[in-house]
Amino acid sequence: MSTKGISTINTFFMVGTLSNSTYTYAKLIDITDFPDLQPEPETIDVTTLSDSMRQYIFGVQDPGGNMAYGANYTKENYTAVKALDDGEPHRVAVWFGTDSSGNPDGSHGKFSYDAYIKPQIVGGGVNEKRSMNIITTPVSDIDADVT
Repeated sequence: MSTKGISTINTFFMVGTLSNSTYTYAKLIDITDFPDLQPEPETIDVTTLSDSMRQYIFGVQDPGGNMAYGANYTKENYTAVKALDDGEPHRVAVWFGTDSSGNPDGSHGKFSYDAYIKPQIVGGGVNEKRSMNIITTPVSDIDADVT
């Protein structure tokens, strides 16, 4: 594997279904972009009068409210996302990587969290594709599995 970086190809937006305390994931729709999955933590000033320079510790991470995933608009894509806009949180995940058959397997990392989901139609102009967002509002920590 290259130490210079890895392409975003084979990045998937997944939705989990809970059964017997275990989540089974399926790809919701193809995405065109994704937000920061590990937001920068806020900082807390812990400077004392004995310090000659301000001192800080990490505070909570703040994704800034909603997290938006870009997608191409089709009626089918919109309907798939809208079906999850039911006022209940769902387990969502972003998986990096596929198995040898091209199926999502998260072999390069999995990031999952509970969130409310809502579709959003994105504005457009002349000679542009129709776009939409999958808006997620996190209600849990983002778990990272990069083992």
